[in-house]
Amino acid sequence: MKSSKENIMRFVFLIAATVSVVAVILICVFLFVSGVPAIAEIGVFKFLFGTEWRPANDIYGIFPMIVGSVYVTAGALLIGVPVGILTAIFMAEFCPDWLYRIMKPAVNLMAGIPSVVYGFFGLVVLVPFVRDTFGGRGVSVLTASILLGIMILPTIISMSESAIRAVPRSYYEGGLALGASHERSVFCTVVPAAKSGIFAGIVLGVGRAIGETMAVIMVAGNQAIIPEKITDGVRTLTTNIVMEMGYSTDLHREALIATAVVLFVLVLIINLSFSLIKRRDKK
Repeated sequence: MKSSKENIMRFVFLIAATVSVVAVILICVFLFVSGVPAIAEIGVFKFLFGTEWRPANDIYGIFPMIVGSVYVTAGALLIGVPVGILTAIFMAEFCPDWLYRIMKPAVNLMAGIPSVVYGFFGLVVLVPFVRDTFGGRGVSVLTASILLGIMILPTIISMSESAIRAVPRSYYEGGLALGASHERSVFCTVVPAAKSGIFAGIVLGVGRAIGETMAVIMVAGNQAIIPEKITDGVRTLTTNIVMEMGYSTDLHREALIATAVVLFVLVLIINLSFSLIKRRDKK
């Protein structure tokens, strides 16, 4: 009876894993079958490195959107990663119990807030703040970076804290036995041992930042130009797709799907780069 249940559950798990893999394969096939012909028709160089996006004139250059996505994601990481990791260290090693009971639900609540609510917060609070403090129109690379930096915090904090708590206590106690202080033991023994889990949290944060749409579309300015400074407006790959997919037809629609292909490849390159760095550190 027990063996029969195990076989059934093994089959169920196999089906679930197969469905996940097949779904990813189907998405890849759809994107490349629908998008690659458009890239070939427009021209790879013109599509990837063209600086003008004018569908009415059949001009499709997504280089400003690629630059915008990279700028906004990099800015979000510069803001979110240090804050997220330090917050996770504090919650795991320094936080009093009474404060932890407040902070943990608050972090979990941040993860469940819809993107459009974050976008509304950015539009009402961050845009006026950036406009009054740094100049410009307020809707800019800086505003989008700050907002995305806030949005990726729950992912980085939760995964980093779990990784830090998973480190055997003997690491910390060994540091104390060698004469290190509490802070030195945490930062020099526990945190390096949790590096793998922290790195995984950063990778997921990158995916969240580069794939975010609704919040960015409300605070980035949506200008298909290469920004010269952080207070300039910008359009990302995701917002470009969302803004125009509803009324696009023919080559315009195929160009938007091709934009999704570029986004997919960009995310894949970032993940592979992180994996290679992680593997090199292990060696």
